[in-house]
Amino acid sequence: QVQLVESGGGLVQAGGSLRLSCAASGASGSIFRFYNMGWYRQAPGNQRESVATITSAGRINYEDSVKGRFTISRDNAKNMVYLQMNSLKPEDTAVYYCNANVWGGVGRSDYWGQGTQVTVSS
Repeated sequence: QVQLVESGGGLVQAGGSLRLSCAASGASGSIFRFYNMGWYRQAPGNQRESVATITSAGRINYEDSVKGRFTISRDNAKNMVYLQMNSLKPEDTAVYYCNANVWGGVGRSDYWGQGTQVTVSS
């Protein structure tokens, strides 16, 4: 079982920056590195969408609207995942969730954090 705790959200003006952090516990560092990690967001009235993902092998994908502005990274030694968000826009306003997933004998297991609010004012 993996527990995820996000931090770093807040209120920022358009054009500003925030850095989200996700701390994973319940899996030792030797196991954490096998998890695929990602950041998702959900705005009011919208479905949850993928923002950025990084696989256990380090392969990275970004949602089109954040390419060039957001950067995902992971530190397996610290069981941490980060999302650096620059040039923020009002449309980036949402609750941001950290996700960890891994494939095992029973299929894919997903774990979610409680979310952190990001609000970008115009």
